[in-house]
Amino acid sequence: MGLCALLHGAYMVAMFDFTPDPDAPKADLYATLNEAADALTRDEPDGVANMANVAALMGEFISDTNWVGFYRMVDGGLVLGPFVGRPACIRIPVGVGVCGAAAKGETQLVKDVHAFPGHIACDARSQSELVVPIKRDGEVVAVIDLDSPSIGRFDDEDRAGIEALATLLSDRI
Repeated sequence: MGLCALLHGAYMVAMFDFTPDPDAPKADLYATLNEAADALTRDEPDGVANMANVAALMGEFISDTNWVGFYRMVDGGLVLGPFVGRPACIRIPVGVGVCGAAAKGETQLVKDVHAFPGHIACDARSQSELVVPIKRDGEVVAVIDLDSPSIGRFDDEDRAGIEALATLLSDRI
């Protein structure tokens, strides 16, 4: 039953405190984020529930972001999935914008979104973006999208941490 247990006809919810250490090095922060994501998704078969919990975790763990979440591959294009942030674009064609570029299979680390050809401005506050494809059996099934209001917010440590998360989630969403 995942985090809930049936007990005498009522559900009892197990509470978890995954509060990140704000002073931890990035590598440690991402290791802890991935451990928390593993704990929350390991026994849950529902992919949407797993994406929702992981979006919430990313919102807690990754500072200086204004949008974190998922776009799912549906009928050959990206469709908005669970996220934390302002309302967003619902559908993005493959190859269009940063998310659409990542949907082709390669991580996109964009230090200044205004310099990215065809950038889609779902939130005008976004200045930099990291989008990582999630692949299953070699096919992109979703992307993880992180936006920041700061230029140059994301670096190779962020890329490595989110790529590890994508690998973890590949058979859980």
